[in-house]
Amino acid sequence: MDGAEQFSLGIDIGGTFTDIVALGNQGSVLSTKVSSTPDDYGRGISNGIKALLLESDIPPTAIAKVVHATTVATNTVLENKGAKTGLITTEGFRDILELRRIRIPEMYNLDYQKPVPLVPRKLRLEVKERLGPKGEIRIPLDEASVRAVAARLGSERVEAIAIVLIHGYANPEHERRVEAIVQECVPTNVYICCSHKILPEIREYERTSTTIVNALLGPVMSTYLSSVGERLTALNIDCPLQIMQSNGGLMSVRSAIEAPARLLESGPAAGVIAAAQTAQQSGVENVITLDMGGTTAKTALIEGGLPAKTTEYEVGAGINLSSRLLQGAGYAVKLPFIDVSEIG
Repeated sequence: MDGAEQFSLGIDIGGTFTDIVALGNQGSVLSTKVSSTPDDYGRGISNGIKALLLESDIPPTAIAKVVHATTVATNTVLENKGAKTGLITTEGFRDILELRRIRIPEMYNLDYQKPVPLVPRKLRLEVKERLGPKGEIRIPLDEASVRAVAARLGSERVEAIAIVLIHGYANPEHERRVEAIVQECVPTNVYICCSHKILPEIREYERTSTTIVNALLGPVMSTYLSSVGERLTALNIDCPLQIMQSNGGLMSVRSAIEAPARLLESGPAAGVIAAAQTAQQSGVENVITLDMGGTTAKTALIEGGLPAKTTEYEVGAGINLSSRLLQGAGYAVKLPFIDVSEIG
C-alpha cells in the first residue's frame, strides 16, 4: 500500500441515522448514510462501513484510524433505558437523591415535582462507616454491613452498582474496600463504579448523581462499544478505535467503558467542533449552532471562535442543558462538557 491513500473513518450514530465519513490523507472526502439499528447499533455501523468501502473501493487496510461520536449514552438517559442500578452509601445519606439542590427551574411554582430519582429507595442501601472532610477515619468500615447490602442488591438482580461514600474524594480507602467486597458477593457481570474514580470532588449530591448516571450507563455502553469493536475486527479493520468525549476530546474504548458518563454529549460535541471549525474558516467568530436529529435537537454557542464549555450539566427528565440556563430540571452530571442544550 506504499503511496496509497490512507483514511480516517468518522462514525456518527444517532437515533435515526448512522453517518460514515472517510477522510483521506490526500484530500478525499467520502460519506454514506444508513438507517440506525436500535436493537444493535453496531449492526448499523457495520452496514454503513461496508457500504462505504464497497461504493468507494477502499480496502480495509487503508483505514488508519476510526473515531466514533455517539448519542447512545444521552438517548439511554433521555429514554430511561439505563441499567437497573443500586447505590451503596454511608449510613444516614440514603436520601441525598431526593434532597438534591435547593434550586428548582420554576421559582414560584409551589407544586413543582422534582424528577423521580434514577435509583429507587429500595435499591439505595447504607453501610456503617464515616470519614471526615480531610479523609480521617471517624467510624471504621463495618465489613459485615457491606456484605449484607451486597447480598441484598444481588438478590434484587441489579445490573450496576454505584459506590458513593461521604468524603470518599478525600480518602478512597473505604470505597476501594467496599468495591472489593461487593465484587466477591455479586455476579461478575455486574458493573461497579466508585465515586473517587468518577468525580473525586466535594459536594455530595453532584458526586452521587454523577456516579449513578455513570453506573446506569455502564452495562449499556460496555455492550455497545464491545460490539462496535468486534464488528470492526470482522470487517478486517485493524486500527485504534477512539471515542468522542462530551468535552470535545477523544478517549480509548477501555476508558469509555470505565467512565461512560463522559460520553453523554459525544455526538453533539462532535457537531459543535465541526461547526466551530467551519465558522473559523469562514472568518466568523460568534455562532449559534443547531443540530437536528431524529431523537433530539441540540444547540450551542461559539464565542470568539471557541465552543462554550461547562462543568455544570443536567441530563434526563426530557432535557439536557447546562445549569447556567436552568437549574434543578434534570440529573446533575459534574464533568467537563461542551455547553450544549438538548431537548427530546
